Amino acid sequence: MDNKRRKFLKMAGATVLAGIGAPAVVKLTSVPALASGSEQAAAGHGSGHGEEQRTGIRLGMVIDMRKFYGNEELLNQAIAACHAVHNVPEIPGRKSEIKWIWKTGFANAFVAQSQNLRSETVKNSQFPVLCNHCDNPSCVKVCPTKATFVNEKNGIVAMDYHRCIGCRFCMAACPFGARSFNWQDPRPFIKTYNPDFPSRMRGVVEKCNFCAERLALGLEPACVEACQGTGAMVFGDLNDPQSEVRKVLSEEFTIQRNAAAGTRPSVFYIV
Repeated sequence: MDNKRRKFLKMAGATVLAGIGAPAVVKLTSVPALASGSEQAAAGHGSGHGEEQRTGIRLGMVIDMRKFYGNEELLNQAIAACHAVHNVPEIPGRKSEIKWIWKTGFANAFVAQSQNLRSETVKNSQFPVLCNHCDNPSCVKVCPTKATFVNEKNGIVAMDYHRCIGCRFCMAACPFGARSFNWQDPRPFIKTYNPDFPSRMRGVVEKCNFCAERLALGLEPACVEACQGTGAMVFGDLNDPQSEVRKVLSEEFTIQRNAAAGTRPSVFYIV
């Protein structure tokens, strides 16, 4: 048995075990529910029309900015963890930059919110932004090849890079600027390669995937793990009233990015 085959079997075994003993945030999902490969897209298991998730698991996140104010290093750790796990390249130049999670100011992140007389803390702080894994994603509606699709088992807006033809319709449709296009081969710009996650290629779009591959192994998203113990990022099932993320939402006032666009984002912010 060659090393590649042996490694695949080992990972598959770990994934099965994760379904038995994974943390509560992940235990609700099965391995097929977390898959985002070509088999699922081809079989039509992803919702091609972005219908609202009324039942089942709906994964989402609350970002508590009160934990990040005055602690930008914590935010840097979250971004670094995500980019290291997913082989996100560090390509110089704004046009070529690839972003899964990145920092921006309040006025840019929340263009629909009033900027009048905002506190200095909010105005001067950097906010983490990422794909919002919407209930009604406009990116899914415009993708001609179903390279972008909704995983109906958990609501993750997933991508199949092999199906992506680089048309960038999804980038134009996304109201959050959460997608990046590989204008060049990104692999020479990856500092430390993670062999457990595939690198992309020139001519495809990519974005945050809510760490679906980690969820299948019983792990939290990399950014959430990097903030562990701080409460800065809370992740879980939005449809479960007993989940930590729902408890936070029931106790705190939150806002969403560009909610008026009608995509129903699943990322919430405590400001």
